[in-house]
Amino acid sequence: MLIGLELEREIYVGELSGIKNAALPMFAALGGMLVPAGIFLFFNSGTSTQSGAGIPMATDIAFAIGILSLLGSRVPGSLKIVLTALAVIDDLGAILVIAIFYTTALAFTNLFMALGIFGVLIILNRLKVYNLIPYLIGGVVMWYFMHASGVHPTITGVLLAFAIPFGDGGERSPSYKLQHWLHKPVAFIILPLFALANTCIPIGDGWHQGLTQPLSIGIFMGLIIGKPLGIFLFSFIVVSLGLCALPEDLKWKQIIGVGLLAGIGFTMSIFITLLAFDKNELFVESKIAILIASFVAGILGYVWLHMTLKKPNSNAKNTPETDYGKIRNYINNALVLSFHHQYRAGLISDLFACL
Repeated sequence: MLIGLELEREIYVGELSGIKNAALPMFAALGGMLVPAGIFLFFNSGTSTQSGAGIPMATDIAFAIGILSLLGSRVPGSLKIVLTALAVIDDLGAILVIAIFYTTALAFTNLFMALGIFGVLIILNRLKVYNLIPYLIGGVVMWYFMHASGVHPTITGVLLAFAIPFGDGGERSPSYKLQHWLHKPVAFIILPLFALANTCIPIGDGWHQGLTQPLSIGIFMGLIIGKPLGIFLFSFIVVSLGLCALPEDLKWKQIIGVGLLAGIGFTMSIFITLLAFDKNELFVESKIAILIASFVAGILGYVWLHMTLKKPNSNAKNTPETDYGKIRNYINNALVLSFHHQYRAGLISDLFACL
């Protein structure tokens, strides 16, 4: 639901509010999903692991923003904006992939019931019913029928978010209130619990042998090569066609850096792994590959951007006080996404900076 609320805000008043603004991050995100999936299928098509094509499509954008923030004032504002918008679209894309491709069977009666409830909530929106209670109750019931229909219920959160009145987007709007309320429990409870529960990997003898299997190779190549290649290629095409322009303070080599950071799959990739396979050995092999690929992508992205971004002009001396100020600046620069990603990126930035 929080992703849907963020997307709604970006569409109405944010970086996706105009076609020109949305074209670059939209096509970049599309390339960052299609190319990695294609590379994965190149190695796994026709095998029992081909259902894992969605694994390298995902991005844990909070880690990407956390690492980007370590570059501090080197990072131009437009680079933050591109990554912000790309993050929102990427999250939505992951949800749609889960809902469409990881649905095993459909119960149409339950699906129609869920869509009917969504229609009722839209009517309440049009009638300007600003009380959140009927929307939340309707959302729970819609989630039940969506789950019973066979469609993965994550899509329910996005639908519910768009049914909740946005108004002028101010602090009094229902959308803002709910989004603000959800930030901390999602960032500090739900996501950490998910990460802790699903990154537990039993490593036995010969675990390294799985690194040469098509599944691991597909994940490695998809996240480390496919992500930057897809994001760069689709961005270049859409700019060449004149549908949008590359911001003046950005260079193409910096778009490659964004693509490398987008190769940090981590939590979202692990989540898709749990849906794609039903064998424990495939879980373990996939998780190890995801962690290694995400680590490599993060290091490469940081080093690449560190080399390609200009150093800020500063006469400040390297005193303990200014070093502490840099750490604080790293965190402040992480606060470029909507609040959900702010909290996560700030924590991750603080961790990396203090290390």
